[in-house]
Amino acid sequence: MPVLETFSQWVADQPVLVLSLMAAISILVLILAGLLQRAGQNNRRLLADYNDLKLALREQQIMLAHERQSAAEKLALLEHNRDALKQEFENLANRIFDQKSERFSQQNQSSMDTLLKPFRDQLSDFRQRVETVHTTETRDRQALRSEIKSLQELNRQITEEASNLTRALKGDKKIQGNWGELILERVLERSGLRKGIEYKTQGSYRDSDNQLLRPDVVVHLPDNRNLVIDSKVSLVAYQQWVISDEGSARDAALKQHMDAVRNHIRSLSDKDYSQLNGLRSPDFVLLFMPIEPAFVAAFQHDDSLFSEAFERKIIVVTPTTLLATLRTIENIWRYERQSQNARLIAERASAVYDKLRVFVEAMERLGGQLHTAQGSYDSAMNTLTRGRGNLISQANRFVELGVRVKKELPKAVTEQAEVDPEAGSGLDSAFDSEPALDRNKSVSDTPGNTEPGAGESIEENSYGSNTV
Repeated sequence: MPVLETFSQWVADQPVLVLSLMAAISILVLILAGLLQRAGQNNRRLLADYNDLKLALREQQIMLAHERQSAAEKLALLEHNRDALKQEFENLANRIFDQKSERFSQQNQSSMDTLLKPFRDQLSDFRQRVETVHTTETRDRQALRSEIKSLQELNRQITEEASNLTRALKGDKKIQGNWGELILERVLERSGLRKGIEYKTQGSYRDSDNQLLRPDVVVHLPDNRNLVIDSKVSLVAYQQWVISDEGSARDAALKQHMDAVRNHIRSLSDKDYSQLNGLRSPDFVLLFMPIEPAFVAAFQHDDSLFSEAFERKIIVVTPTTLLATLRTIENIWRYERQSQNARLIAERASAVYDKLRVFVEAMERLGGQLHTAQGSYDSAMNTLTRGRGNLISQANRFVELGVRVKKELPKAVTEQAEVDPEAGSGLDSAFDSEPALDRNKSVSDTPGNTEPGAGESIEENSYGSNTV
């Protein structure tokens, strides 16, 4: 092979270099062997450290698991104890509250009934008034709905009746006037206003010239105001216009009808009802036309009638528009009555509030007195049953020394009393310092006793200061 031959020739030509290379390779082999040996040692050391760390980790994990389990058990125990303690506190608080409430109820039931009875009666009266007002308002609204629904039917009936009476009325103006007033009266009755209260008919009034005038209807308004209504019937010319077939006759009848309406407006304006003595009427007066088609025919064909009536302070109304106006006035009166009732209710509510305020103030004073009484009671009971020298211990010591009693103290009190070992020390020292009394003898053997009863020993001996 040419390459091998070339390499062999080169080795033969460079023996020194080849030896140097071989020496270097040997040194490298030795170095690599040392490195491999050191790496093996490091690897074994690291493996040993790894095993040690793994073992320590496992021990730590086991220890951590035990600590977690122990902590969980302690936490569960704490929660259980907390719940039990909380329940015990709640039971104790409820028991104390029940005892206090029962004692408070027993002591103050009669006084509470006495204080609450006027307030309860006034509150019941107030509720009845409110319910009455609400019921009345609801009933009035329902009545208003039914009246509005029947308004169209009423207008139709009035129109039919007017048509039926046309022939009978067209020749007599007095009958026409009476018929118009009758229609006006029926509209007033349907409005809900009360005759003689919210309105009156055919009243007599005098003007500034002392001339007597009799308006058909005077409707009363709140604040002592009045509204005048006068009925005017234009029937003959209107009837001729309705039945005429020829154009000229029909136009002439229509002109006569419009002139009649204009004359009614002018004559009513000349009476000047707003200036009558005893009336506080607005500047305008209502002119009532009972036949609504006659009103429509006149004002549709002569627009100047509106402006002239307005200038003369006359408002022309028909059964439909008048009923709507009167219903509005009736609502105003109803709201006025409700306002009066509301004022009465407000006054009564103010009185109830004042009574409630007095009651609350009395209850606050009563609570303060009860708190003071409770504090005094606790202080007295502490003096009676607690501490050194408490009265119960001293009284029991008297009994132990032979004092005769008719009836023992209640057990509920004596059981609460703290035992005072020094309660009788004063008495014992007194007996010790008196040479006339032999402590080895019974108390009943002291001078002056004729009976062996223990209850008489202190009453009849020489220690008069200890007599019970």
